[in-house]
Amino acid sequence: MVECQTGAPVRHRMRCAAIVLVAALASSGCATRERLPDHALSPEARDCAAWYRSLDEQVTSAGVRDAQDTPVAGFPYFRVNRFLASYRAFASAGEETLRAWTDRLLALDAAARRHEIANLPAERVDRLPDPEARLSHGSALKRTAACGRLLRDAALARPEPRQALREQAQVPDDYSTARRVLGLYPLTRHAFAAGVRRYEEETLAVYRQARTVGLVLRYSPPQASAPPSREAMAATLRQSARNPLGIPEPGDAELETLFALHAPVLEVEITGDHDRFGALRWMRDAAVPDVDASDLVVYRHAAWTRHRGRALLQLAYTIWFPERPPESDGDLYAGALDGLTWRVTLAPDGEPLVYDSIHPCGCFHLFFPTPRTRALPAPDPLEEWMFSPQSLPRLGPGERPVLRIASRTHALTGVTLERNAERVARYALRPYDELRSLQRLDGGRQSVFGPDGLIAGTERAERFLFWPMGIASAGAMRQWGRHATAFVGRRHFDDADLLERRFVFDLD
Repeated sequence: MVECQTGAPVRHRMRCAAIVLVAALASSGCATRERLPDHALSPEARDCAAWYRSLDEQVTSAGVRDAQDTPVAGFPYFRVNRFLASYRAFASAGEETLRAWTDRLLALDAAARRHEIANLPAERVDRLPDPEARLSHGSALKRTAACGRLLRDAALARPEPRQALREQAQVPDDYSTARRVLGLYPLTRHAFAAGVRRYEEETLAVYRQARTVGLVLRYSPPQASAPPSREAMAATLRQSARNPLGIPEPGDAELETLFALHAPVLEVEITGDHDRFGALRWMRDAAVPDVDASDLVVYRHAAWTRHRGRALLQLAYTIWFPERPPESDGDLYAGALDGLTWRVTLAPDGEPLVYDSIHPCGCFHLFFPTPRTRALPAPDPLEEWMFSPQSLPRLGPGERPVLRIASRTHALTGVTLERNAERVARYALRPYDELRSLQRLDGGRQSVFGPDGLIAGTERAERFLFWPMGIASAGAMRQWGRHATAFVGRRHFDDADLLERRFVFDLD
């Protein structure tokens, strides 16, 4: 990869930028069409490869490709995320770990296919090659699952596909090198970094004061049964990590308990309907999903990170508001839909290590470390590294985080840990995956997110100003796995080493 040194003369940097631009444009023009895998030699395997090829053609033509996880080039039955991509070398060390890893790649693809097939118009399903699989979405899913297992086993039987899988199971970052070159990023990043520092100073000032501008309503999570003891939680997580990859994967019931236990109380300033959160709905002929404030919903999502070789469970909670209203004419940040994602990273014993938050655009990434963390310095003082407006104490018995959310901007303006903070108004926890296939009132199903991972119609005017930083449609709401969270530097909310590079954790 060509590196342009920021300390070099301007003439050298411009020449280097031109070289990188040509390379970036050339690589972006390369076709990514799936070929028939070399290992698909049996008639059954060839039929399955043809099935995947036809399914992909219909999904692409219908515009219902799910962007949460990345298809693995040459292996249409696998998808990968940044967490699982970090296991490429480790998983290849033995048969047991390789099968466990590819089981999870199969599962990611199966989940995406489930939503894509559900979102396919009926006439597209009728064009699939297998008459039995065309009978229903369930039949198509069964065909897909059976073919995925068959092709996976065929691939792992030969060394060449194994090597190709190790090379291809990667997730490209969500930054455009071409945009950065055209935007003279080595030069313009200095101005953007100065803007980031101003935002951080303003945010610190907000966190030093407790100010509200209107009615404040508190919303509590669902009423839960008696929480398990810390010892019981630790045992559950330890037991669930007894798999070849060491990934803590609690069962459905245990995971629901953890989500309920760590769900935050929401303290929202209300000055209008724009501050009333709820479930996303497709209304008749709507181009943008609607927020149903009569259905108080927080969407939950399980994720993982790695720290010094150990996998750690993360619990994420996302709320949606109808809009961010303009503060004035020409407001760069105003637009349809807004929200907040709150995430807690758990130690192996179930205690929170660090909290962090973003808006669903990937903007405003904040960190809230606990005493079980020690921050590491930034490698580059210009980068957006780890902005922490507040630290939090260790969570005590019966305590929950209370998130103070500002009116209009829906900025997180403070966090406290409180006991008995619950109120009568309660929200429901629902799977984030629901957003990948919602029922439409005018028939059919549709994802909230487009094939590019963005929610169409939520574009912000800031994209015309921030494009040199390399993020497509900066400010638009986007899907899990597509959150670039830094304008200066490269950082993603789901980077497997995001926390490892910024903190040392006390895991014992």
